[in-house]
Amino acid sequence: MAYTKTVQLDGDTTSYTLSATVKKYTLLDLGFVKGRSGAFSFERSLDPTSPYQAAFKLKVTVNADLTGFKMTTVTGNGVQRVNIFKNDAHPEAVEQLRYILVNFIERDVLTEG
Repeated sequence: MAYTKTVQLDGDTTSYTLSATVKKYTLLDLGFVKGRSGAFSFERSLDPTSPYQAAFKLKVTVNADLTGFKMTTVTGNGVQRVNIFKNDAHPEAVEQLRYILVNFIERDVLTEG
């Protein structure tokens, strides 16, 4: 999956765009980790009761020059992509996802639309 300016998660009706004013220090404050290639990665459990027994995870990666990003929801082991919006089967995971994304929007990492 290539880095893009806008991403829409599987099953979601909202698309998210990387903010033009995103800063490296903001990413680090939010829990992103800088890798060897310079890219910033964020991985968080979407289980509101226990971060250690994750059924689903949110993975976000921002490239080193802050011009593109990838975002996906995956299974607990991080291997397979999953649609948490399907059939309203996982409302807690969707609520946790929305909470994380609102935080990213408030800190000018992402914008809606």
